Amino acid sequence: MSVRYLTSLSQVRQLDADEIKRLSEVEKKYKFRTNEYYLSLINWDDPNDPIRKIAIPSPEELEDWGSIDASQESKYTRMRGIQHKYPDTALLLAVNVCGTFCRFCFRKRLFFKENLETISPDISDNIDYIRKHPEITNVLLTGGDPFILSTQKLERIISQIREIEHIQIVRIGSKIPASNPYRIVEDPSLLEMISKYSSPRKRIYIITQFNHPRELTDVAIEALDKMLGAGAILSNQTPLMRGINDDPDVLAELLKKLSFVGNPPYYVFQVRPTIGNKPFALPIIKTYEIFQKALSKVSGLAKRTRLIMSHATGKIEIMAVADGKIVLRYHRAANREDEGRIMIYPAKPDAYWLEDLMD
Repeated sequence: MSVRYLTSLSQVRQLDADEIKRLSEVEKKYKFRTNEYYLSLINWDDPNDPIRKIAIPSPEELEDWGSIDASQESKYTRMRGIQHKYPDTALLLAVNVCGTFCRFCFRKRLFFKENLETISPDISDNIDYIRKHPEITNVLLTGGDPFILSTQKLERIISQIREIEHIQIVRIGSKIPASNPYRIVEDPSLLEMISKYSSPRKRIYIITQFNHPRELTDVAIEALDKMLGAGAILSNQTPLMRGINDDPDVLAELLKKLSFVGNPPYYVFQVRPTIGNKPFALPIIKTYEIFQKALSKVSGLAKRTRLIMSHATGKIEIMAVADGKIVLRYHRAANREDEGRIMIYPAKPDAYWLEDLMD
């Protein structure tokens, strides 16, 4: 099936002229991109459809809230295309395009014309950086969505990474399995490439981004199965977002279905306070309550996920709320001295991020 990509709201036939005009200012500020397959998942009779909220802009995105780089990734950028925050993991920003520009994206700055954070065509400096840092065992290909690249271009990157002896895991972060699974099921060369570079001792991990159970269609599950068959290890991560998966029953259904199909939940994230993200944000305490209610409805295999705030200083697990206090723990820390550190703060009902708790 040939899936057509759309880069303008005027191409979305389900939107009338008045709505396109109403959303024009949002489209000017934050780019729009999706495809016909993903739009087919939307119930257009429901203005609050969760897939619609993921793909179609809303005026609320223009609300003055958040920052352009909420996790201060620029602080850990070592050169164009490389972030190195944790000793054993390097991020390679492989591309500045996605199959769908999710409206809640925390890296929407990459899609601004003036941004130069992703790799250049010549990645020799990036590969050299990784080679010179033997503490790095994991390389995460992200962006943007690496699966938007042709298989030939993707293999050119992965093959060079695999030549570095100390790299054990190559991770690919992608929403393509949810937003255009035909990219996977109709490209045998992609599956052959995964099989070639995912070996018994050095696996390729594919970190998917399914945000709502309705994204787990038959063809999406087929794509996941084909990647598993090619030797990839799968895990899923998603933010917990207002209007999309903030119903405990919906979140539980997502976690269960992911575990059923062999794509176990990895992280559930607190929405980052990034510009344009206010429509999706929930206070930390509310996120925690929804998360715990959802976990109470699933089996142990789906309970392995962690509720995480991806803060500038590290990945902070939201562990408990009790007796007017919130308990946090550094799951991963940029500063080694913070690793595993417990933090306890008053449980402020209007706190969206760590700084709100600390004030």
